[in-house]
Amino acid sequence: MQQSIDPLGGVVDNRMPADINSRQFAPGWPLWLFTLGFLPVLISLGFWQLERAEEKRVLDRQLSAAQAQPAVPLSSLGPSAETDWRAVTLQGYFDPQLIWLLDNRIRGGVAGVEVLQILHLADSAEPVLINRGWLAWPDRSELPQIPTPEQLQFLHAEVLPPVDSGFTLGDNDAAGWPRLISRIELELMAEQAGLADRPQRLRLREPGPASFTLDWPGLPTSASKHTGYAVQWFAMALALIALFVWAGLRPASGGNNKNE
Repeated sequence: MQQSIDPLGGVVDNRMPADINSRQFAPGWPLWLFTLGFLPVLISLGFWQLERAEEKRVLDRQLSAAQAQPAVPLSSLGPSAETDWRAVTLQGYFDPQLIWLLDNRIRGGVAGVEVLQILHLADSAEPVLINRGWLAWPDRSELPQIPTPEQLQFLHAEVLPPVDSGFTLGDNDAAGWPRLISRIELELMAEQAGLADRPQRLRLREPGPASFTLDWPGLPTSASKHTGYAVQWFAMALALIALFVWAGLRPASGGNNKNE
């Protein structure tokens, strides 16, 4: 036994605590497999969320730059121009028949639809699809009535980006108009309207005789949400490493628990 005499005449035991010297790091193979299987997944998910955050920052900068530019005639935009979210002016006549009602649009807790209608341009043979805004639909037993202005319309709008594919709830396949839809499918809509090509998609920016409610919801461009998700994934990875180290500490085979 390793002992010494202190100045006051007491006996001091100089040995280290037994639980410190008697443990060694020896994780078993199941713990190795579990850690090596999940740790790369957690880290990759964290970096994926950081990439998503950077994509959102780039999209936000592009959106702000496009919307800050002055409105130009739609016909002046070439096919190779960056047209997403560009403010444009255009003239034309609304088709009184070719109307789609985009369902499940909520404003202030009220259910409604967004009115999509074909506009025949005054200076082009190619029609466009205009989102005229939101309209409340309190009575689901019948489709809402959509008034269509007959005069030539001078509109302020913005060009919308391509539509992402997504889940559909099953659209109304009735042959009549207007048609109720749950998502925008330009190829199908062009076929229903008898158009040769998919129409360009725009939405109104300023209220007028042709508009309904134009309080468009904000776009999901915030990068902070994805950054927060990345922090969570990385924190889980650190927690897994800490759990691996803690669970891998085992009592030493020899030990130092005998008295000397």
